[in-house]
Amino acid sequence: MGNGIFGIGLSALNTAQRGLLVTGHNVSNAATPGYTRQQIVQSTNPAQGTGTGFIGQGAKVDTVSRSYNQFLTQQVTQAKTESAQLDTYYAQMQQIDRLLADPSGSLGLAPALQNFFGSVQDVATNPSDVPSRQSMLSGAEVLVRRFQSLDSRLDEIQDGVNTQIKDSVSLINTLAAQIGRLNETISQAEGSSRGQPANDLRDQRDELVGQLNQEIRTHVVQQDDGSYSILIGNGQPLLVGTQVFQLATAASPTDARRIDVTYVAGGSSTPIRESTLDGGKLGGLLQFRSESLDAARNGLGRVAIGLAGTFNEQHRLGQDLYGNLGGDFFTVPTPSVAASANNSGSAVIGAEITSYSALTTSDYRLQYDGANYTLTRLSNGVAQGAPQSFATLPQTVDGVRLSLSSGAAAAGDEFLIRPTVNGAGQIGVLIQGTSLIAAAAPIRTDAPLANTGSGRISAGSVNTPPPPNSNLTSPVTLTFTSATTFDVSGTGTGNPSGVAFTPGGTISYNGWTVQITGSPQPGDTFSIGPNTNGVGDNRNALRLAALQSNNTMAGGTINYQTAYGQMVSQMGNKTRELEVTSAAQTNLVSQTQVLQQSESGVNLDEEAANLLRYQQAYQAAGKIIQTASLMFETLLEMSR
Repeated sequence: MGNGIFGIGLSALNTAQRGLLVTGHNVSNAATPGYTRQQIVQSTNPAQGTGTGFIGQGAKVDTVSRSYNQFLTQQVTQAKTESAQLDTYYAQMQQIDRLLADPSGSLGLAPALQNFFGSVQDVATNPSDVPSRQSMLSGAEVLVRRFQSLDSRLDEIQDGVNTQIKDSVSLINTLAAQIGRLNETISQAEGSSRGQPANDLRDQRDELVGQLNQEIRTHVVQQDDGSYSILIGNGQPLLVGTQVFQLATAASPTDARRIDVTYVAGGSSTPIRESTLDGGKLGGLLQFRSESLDAARNGLGRVAIGLAGTFNEQHRLGQDLYGNLGGDFFTVPTPSVAASANNSGSAVIGAEITSYSALTTSDYRLQYDGANYTLTRLSNGVAQGAPQSFATLPQTVDGVRLSLSSGAAAAGDEFLIRPTVNGAGQIGVLIQGTSLIAAAAPIRTDAPLANTGSGRISAGSVNTPPPPNSNLTSPVTLTFTSATTFDVSGTGTGNPSGVAFTPGGTISYNGWTVQITGSPQPGDTFSIGPNTNGVGDNRNALRLAALQSNNTMAGGTINYQTAYGQMVSQMGNKTRELEVTSAAQTNLVSQTQVLQQSESGVNLDEEAANLLRYQQAYQAAGKIIQTASLMFETLLEMSR
């Protein structure tokens, strides 16, 4: 009886001692990241059968378990990976939002646009005034430098994104390797302990998985042996047991300044589609780059190209102080065409802008399958063309004419077409002298005093689109043969006779248009010729100034300022959207963590109660052993 009681007391003592050890371990790790509360799982020892029934043999500790809820842990992990993606995207968007919508005017484009067109209006008011012309050139230089400064800042943001992508990929590889080593350690530890769970090691592994998901979204599969396999993207394995696969970074085959994430397997690297790498910091960086950074650069470039191109078109229709037709005022950046480094063909694709109004802010991918070309608009993934593919080049899509400059394409060849990416960085001022500003119109109309009728001829205007007609300034005479007809004489006109006359109607030859009102009489003549010594003429300057408000972009629906304003508004709205969703996701993370910690976290008040409970159990077990000892001594005395 004494030995039975002694054994029961000893089992109680051991059970209480293990309870104290586990509780103390919980208390000491209350602030350890990723730690899961542990508890002993105890059961009764097999009872001993006797003639008077089964007599209990005390208790035993079967295992030490974690208060682990896989579902809640996965919820926390997924909430954190979403939060990390939104936080990263928002932090990057704030840079662009502050850059484009700079309220002080020191960085934003709107004040520079306003100042430039204000100086153009000054020239229209005083076309022969040299200071006004110099102010226009200075305003153009300031505008160009503002475009270039914004583009340079976007370059810096892109370089920063590239660096962060490399850092994130490096950390992902490091975390995957650490998890792989823990898989091996856990397997060895649990194998040597007859399958008992290595709780602390499992906590460490789960914590690393959580950190990994803050870099990239993963799918974790627990194998039969308890090890983790981790998949990313479209199911690419990052870790299988102890075998770790690597991610790497490499320059994009179509854009050396763009960093792609690649998957390393079998000694080769394969680019991973950006859209499949969502979640975490890496997902946020890639999403920001593809959705917002590219859109900001292309949007800014479209404004620069649209401004330079349409301003040049109108400037070429004017006349400078030397009496010559105006030249290009701005440098118009050309589209970027990059052949993939993996192409096997020799094709060189050319691209030129044919319509500034039709330009979009999208990039395009041109692919050749051996028979047909497919042009895909990358902003929405929609194939462009006639109807969706075409067998030959040239083709014109969205204001860009694509042609095969040389060579031949091979099946699988790919080209990246970026019509507006160079706009803000490569725009420049070509005009170098105030006298070269074409403020005047190159034609002048005249009605001799000898005319007997009441006919009046307008000042005339040069027709668009350019280039100007080669006979634009050739003298032309309109001679009325009756009140309703006139003859035309002059180079390039064809010299028609008996042309019907309608008062106020348009009369167009050699690239100009005039109107004659009133009632000309037979014999009356009207002449259109070169604008000799037209230094005080402001007709073309007025048209240049009017470009500020003319709808020359997006299919003739918006002007430069509106196009820029829409881009700024788009970026601002996206930033605000991310601010709200990021804050909401942060709250969701907090709520999910509270729910998970309520089950798995260490509650110090509860642990204090457990310490007291196990202490009392330990003391009671000691009393049992003491009682058994006294009983044993009594038996010994009785036997003497």
